[in-house]
Amino acid sequence: MKDITKTFPGVHALDHFSFNLCAGEVHALVGENGAGKSTLMKILYGVYAPDEGEIFIEGQKVAIKSPSEALQLGIGEVFQELNVCMQMDVTNNIFIGNLKTKKHLIDDKTLRKEAEKILQDTVGLYVDPTLPVRSLSIAEQQMVEIAKVISRGGKVIVFDEPTTSLTKEETNHLYKIIEKLKKQGMGIVYITHRFEELEILADRVTVMRDGKFIRTMNYADTTNEELVNLMVGREMTEKYPDYKRKIGEVVLHAKGIKNKSGINVDEIVVHKGEIVGMAGLVGAGRTESMRILIGADKGKIDELTLFDKQVKQFKNVHSSIENGVVYMTEDRKADGLALSLNVEKNISIASLKKLSRRGLVSEKKAEENANTYVEKLQIKISGLEQQTKLLSGGNQQKVILAKWMSCNPRILIFDEPTKGIDVGAKFEIYKLMNQLSDAGLGIILISSDLSEVIGMSDRVYVYREGHTVGELSHAEIEASNIMQYATGIKKQEGR
Repeated sequence: MKDITKTFPGVHALDHFSFNLCAGEVHALVGENGAGKSTLMKILYGVYAPDEGEIFIEGQKVAIKSPSEALQLGIGEVFQELNVCMQMDVTNNIFIGNLKTKKHLIDDKTLRKEAEKILQDTVGLYVDPTLPVRSLSIAEQQMVEIAKVISRGGKVIVFDEPTTSLTKEETNHLYKIIEKLKKQGMGIVYITHRFEELEILADRVTVMRDGKFIRTMNYADTTNEELVNLMVGREMTEKYPDYKRKIGEVVLHAKGIKNKSGINVDEIVVHKGEIVGMAGLVGAGRTESMRILIGADKGKIDELTLFDKQVKQFKNVHSSIENGVVYMTEDRKADGLALSLNVEKNISIASLKKLSRRGLVSEKKAEENANTYVEKLQIKISGLEQQTKLLSGGNQQKVILAKWMSCNPRILIFDEPTKGIDVGAKFEIYKLMNQLSDAGLGIILISSDLSEVIGMSDRVYVYREGHTVGELSHAEIEASNIMQYATGIKKQEGR
């Protein structure tokens, strides 16, 4: 790919960017959210057309006008949002657009046998090829995507954050498949924010920033610290902002949070200006208990005290918002944002009552409100009319925060706030959390990133199998302590 340039309304996504890939290598592509990684790969896959630049495959100049043309050239991609037809069976997903016929009729029997062989021999997946893809796990759907590329005689495959929704076991299986494909001579582009994956997979790494080429190097010749500095354009000496908080009175005290699915939390206490971390293994019940608290899911709370007043359990999310308790979902694309709407509408959507007069939304108030939070949170946009789906992950997260800040919350629950965003954007989110705590908000932080919980929390509740099994003071917050409680090695008395 040579001198690729691409612009969208108000956004210069790629600026004369060049990138090359060799057969039999894993070439990692890294950069902050919004750097242009996915845009570049969508051009390679024929989703977007470049404004300028050229693409060469094995020395031959090509024009890739669609994903089907890319597949014919042996180029496949496994995006974060999988490109499978959920209603179709496994066989048809693999051979779609490439169906083998016998006397002009589709030869189902041969196709099924070939699908079975490709799945078993190349990706180690043993499933009935007549099953609909919707019945498969995310990891199995990924295997079907890979098999589709291989069935076309694939030469290049792009993985864009492929492990985001995978378990550790599924992730390790994917690593083995990538190594196998590499040995067979395929060129692999790997996009990730997880540097531990680079250590396992990457031969070379290219850094991009703001749509521009920064540097390509052998991964063995660099360090993660150097990569981060190149990505953000400055030296990141501190991963977490150094901050000392002034912690005030209790603002939330919930006793006996429980449901019929095994959640049974003794109590949760949050103080004014405090960040309370919630740690635990996947499925330990942190998100579930907080969704009961805000009225999103069924359950019972024995006693709920807010700002020194005993209140009734919230019947729904609207009730929790009215009482100043706001929950930022971990799935920003499914639950947190209306991606097809513009930035202004997304920020305004939860506070329409405040922005209305006589039942009609004031456009002037909505615009002023949105501009206030765009400036306060330093959201990078081309304008309030920009579609939210065109923003980077970090800026999407800031739009969600702006939406909830418009409701004037007093308690904010962050559920996986930095999931899928880059290191620079994470630092910005951490700074914002500190500013909010400084303004007196009580904050709950649910995170699967242990270093994040340790780096940001004043106290930590550790969850295991639906219960809080440990409460750690600031002095006690250490990785070994948290993991001993999370895995059942330790348990505090009375819990």
